[in-house]
Order: sequence, then C-alpha cells, then structure tokens
Amino acid sequence: MIALTLEHLADAVRGALHPFGDDTADTIVEGAVDTDSRLIEPGGVFVAKPGDETDGHLFVGAAIERGAVVAIVERLVEAPVSQIVVADAVAALSDLARVVVAEVRAAGVLRIVGITGSNGKTTTKNLLARILEGEGETIAPKASFNNEVGAPLTMLRVTADTQYLVSEFGASGPGAIAHLAGLVEPDVGVVLMVGMAHAGGFGGLEGTFEAKSELVRALRPGGVAVLNADDARVAAMAPIAAERGVAVRWFGRGPEAAVRADDVVVTASGTSCVITVDGASLPLHLKVLGEHHVMNALAAIAAATTLGVSLADAVGRLETVEIAERWRMQPMGSDRVRIINDAYNASPDSMAAALRTLAQITGPDERMVAVLGAMSELGEYAGEEHDRVGELAVRLRIPRIVVIGAEARRMFLAAVAQGSWDDEAVFFATADEAYDYLVDELRDGDRVLVKSSNASGLRFLGDRLGESFS
Repeated sequence: MIALTLEHLADAVRGALHPFGDDTADTIVEGAVDTDSRLIEPGGVFVAKPGDETDGHLFVGAAIERGAVVAIVERLVEAPVSQIVVADAVAALSDLARVVVAEVRAAGVLRIVGITGSNGKTTTKNLLARILEGEGETIAPKASFNNEVGAPLTMLRVTADTQYLVSEFGASGPGAIAHLAGLVEPDVGVVLMVGMAHAGGFGGLEGTFEAKSELVRALRPGGVAVLNADDARVAAMAPIAAERGVAVRWFGRGPEAAVRADDVVVTASGTSCVITVDGASLPLHLKVLGEHHVMNALAAIAAATTLGVSLADAVGRLETVEIAERWRMQPMGSDRVRIINDAYNASPDSMAAALRTLAQITGPDERMVAVLGAMSELGEYAGEEHDRVGELAVRLRIPRIVVIGAEARRMFLAAVAQGSWDDEAVFFATADEAYDYLVDELRDGDRVLVKSSNASGLRFLGDRLGESFS
C-alpha cells in the first residue's frame, strides 16, 4: 500500500482512530493490507473481517506477531496495536481501495483494466498481466481474487510506480460488478462472454447480461470497452458503451473483429493461429491447452494494444505462458498417461469447451477418458445442464466417462440414456473410489480430462492422478 498517516487511513475507511503506544495521528503506515493474519508481513495492516466460520477479531494477536502495526476492526480488542474502528470491515476495504487507487492515479501514470465474463476471467487476466509486465510495473489478482474482498486487496497493492492495474470482477449478485468497478472506474473494460456460469444467482441469461454489462457502465468517459463480437449478448453492450461515451474495440473469430484469430489448429502441445490486429498479422503458438483459450488471448491482445502495446510484443510475451493457472487445463502425468487437470471451475460452457479440447488433442491410437464432477451455482438449471454434459460426452465418442459425486449423477444417467450402455460410463460416490478405479483402469496412451467446479474437490483427484502417472 502507498504511505498514509494513521489519520488519513482512518479518514479513508470512515473509522475512529485509537492509537497505541508511541503512535500518533501522523504515524506513517505503508505495509501490505490483508484479511488473513497468516499472510501479514512486518508493517502490515490487518483487517479483522468477520467470517461465516470464524471472526477475524480472534486473530488480531496473531497478526501482531507477524508484524501488523494497525488493525481495522469493527470493535476494539485487547491487543497492543493501534486500531481503527469501522462499522463494516469489508466496506472499509472498498473505501480504502477507492482512496488509494485515486491518489496513485492522480499522481502518476496508472492505467486500469477491468475484466469480467461468465468464463475465462482468470486466464485472460493472467495473459494480459504477462503482456503488460513487459511494459512496466503491473498489479494483477492472485488466483481468482475477484470478489468484494479479493478485488480491493488487489487494488491496495498498487504503488506510486504502478503503471497498470488489472482487476478481475466476479459477480455474486446484481450490483456486485458495479460496486467493484466503481471503486476504480477502469480505462479499459473487457467483457468475455455471457453464459450459464452462476446463472442460478441471476435468474437466467438476461440477468447475467445485466450483471456483466455493469462493467461497461462503470468505465471512465473516454475509455474503451473491449467486447466479444462472437457473443450476441456481449455485442449488445455496444449501445451501453455509446451512452457512456466510451469506444468499442471488438475481438473475435469473425472478419468484422479488429482483433481476430484465423487458421486455428489445436494439438496436445497447445494452439496455433494467426492473430490479426487492425490489419497487421502475426502467428501465435499458445502453450495453454484448448481452442477456447484463443478467445482469451484475443481479449488480452485487444486490451494490451488499446493501451499502446505492439502486436509483436503482445504475441511474444503470450508465447512464454506455460499454463493459464494451476488447475486450469494444467497438463500433468506423462507422455504415457496425460492428465489434464481443469477442476478449479466449471460451467456448461467451459465443460463443453474442455470436452471438445480432449477430443481434439487425442490421437487415433490414444483413448479419451473424461473424469467429471458437478457444476456449481446453476440453480434451477442444474439438472438440464448436467444432462447436456453427459450427452455431449457420448456424442464426442469419449469411450470412458467417469462421473463422481451425487450432485453430478445426472451426467452419468444422461450418458447412459444417450447410448453409453457398454460400461463406457461409470459412477462413483467419492473421489477416493474413483481414484482406486482409475489407477487400475488407465493405460498407456490415455488422455484424461478431470473437470468439475471447485466445490467438488476433483482438482485434488487430478493432482493424485498426475503424481501416480508422472
């Protein structure tokens, strides 16, 4: 965090300062801000956030032991540290992020990119960060820090020297993206797609459209909306951009996109294509597995070139990316038995994309194996969407379909109903049971996809299989 006096810090979070020891209102604080006492570093600011399972106020002492010099709390605690009492610790995080980013922006060259979409946010964030890091100091979220806590924590990492802040915006409900993006008013807003991910929380695709379009509405006047020309719902955000006085930069696979990809070829070593930006073209070999990641790369290139990065630099830096993120199309195992661990997140769109990638990268003498778990946050659409995944797996002629967990059982039943009768599809209640089956079942030449939402925990099964067949 940038240097602030305790008084300025208290004003920023609309709290009451209670100095301790030799501290005064003029004491300078410039350490990192965190809500996890285990991650506090010397000089840090600890935010005692109440949680569903525990209360951050119980860990103020632990934060002090790790070097915290001030705690933002909702009630005073008995602890030898300066404290700032606020009405709502999570709201205080947002207030502080808004103030810090505004001060950095006013004093320097900070440019801000916001990214949202039903799928691909984290991958696009990582790809764009890799490009921008070559231009100057870049701050981007760790993992998927995209909610009311993670996004402000990322924003608070900016310094006086930061040139680019890349923010990922998830949506827990209507208004969430408007709030988070409103903290920083991005110069560039990237909308990847409007799909069924989390549709249960928005009442369907129209509600999801409204939520994702909040980013476009939050852009600074004179900014740029980077929109997916291939997604009709995203394309329908162009009039919103016009109302806000921001330009539109299109990316996609079609000829109308200013940033597009042609001649796409998918292999087990990655995806090759030709990238065209405003009429200039260069070949790109993306090591990240999956044709669907071409769109994420296009979005990153579109945002980067909007900020003045050359196409050659953007392509060159993307080609150094090995994986999008841990547990996202992560190759494991060996050439003998290849495991693709993609079990950090799942939606109907990403599940279909991963299954199609499995089919594309499996050679004629190799066998496809799909290990599938439940997709979360689909609400009333969960049953039919799990049915569709099971049906698609059969239509792609995947000869071994392993479904795990009661919430995913409809995938198994749909696969059987679709025509998987000869033991192609099997069901296990737990990941341990599936592991015991798979270590005996898998053989040389198998290409294995492990795919589910985070809540299903299959990412750890993928790790176990990767280690077993390494």
